[in-house]
Amino acid sequence: MSIVITGATGQLGRMIIADLLDAGVSADGITAVARSKERAADLAARGLRLHIADYDRPEMFEGLLRPEDRVLLISGTDVGSRMPQHRAVIDAARAAGVAQLAYTGVFGGPKADFLLAGEHRETEQLILNSGLSYTFLRNNWYSDASMFTGDLAGILERGAISNSVVPGARLATAPRTDYAAAAAVVLNHHGHLNKAYELGGDAEWTFEEFAEEVSRQSGRKVVHESLSPEAHKALMTSAGVPGALADILVDVDAAISRGALAGGPGDLSRLIGRSTTPIAESIATALAQLNA
Repeated sequence: MSIVITGATGQLGRMIIADLLDAGVSADGITAVARSKERAADLAARGLRLHIADYDRPEMFEGLLRPEDRVLLISGTDVGSRMPQHRAVIDAARAAGVAQLAYTGVFGGPKADFLLAGEHRETEQLILNSGLSYTFLRNNWYSDASMFTGDLAGILERGAISNSVVPGARLATAPRTDYAAAAAVVLNHHGHLNKAYELGGDAEWTFEEFAEEVSRQSGRKVVHESLSPEAHKALMTSAGVPGALADILVDVDAAISRGALAGGPGDLSRLIGRSTTPIAESIATALAQLNA
């Protein structure tokens, strides 16, 4: 058996691999799928099996998978083009009859009604149609994403976190490290087949609270600036964000505003066996990295 990780050289993929190795999985029991041999050179040097494949070239997945494999399909990053990419992996997994196909989807699964969730809903349905044993990891937003602590330098420079989320709206994020730990658990332990997990942080927060915490920890005043959807899109496009992507991000803010990314059943903390990382800790980590 091999645990096969697609998108292995991305941030999440690397974290999952590190967690698997820390849990005692042998390096030669993990297959890292990557587009570039050069980017994956460090993984190969650690003893992982390496398979070079491009989501856009399905033939590159031929011969990769075996019936006993556990496969993690990490969703692609090319929004709007992900369905044929995901289908390439799903078709290869179905042809091999793999033991498990796990997928990193979006919080809410089939109930997620915002634009960015569409490809995730379709991918889950393709997996269900394949007849394979599945595990759906429906991740909420990452605390360290570019719109949160990943943009902390810009937020501090501007003195504001600007979006079109209404004041008081709550969301339940967690950092990539928490989601990676959950993925490693479901790939390395029994009891997770044909299950869907709604993954998010234990504690909800608002952007006003986020701004207050950044201010407290940094000593610099930061506020939440709630814009109209039109003003928010104009701000993003003026900064070079393509119009179609800006529409998707404005729509995400509308979803946050109506509570679509708040709360959750506590699946993430149960899977990783500890409380999820609070937003204040993610802010502290980001500040430490800025000051290093």
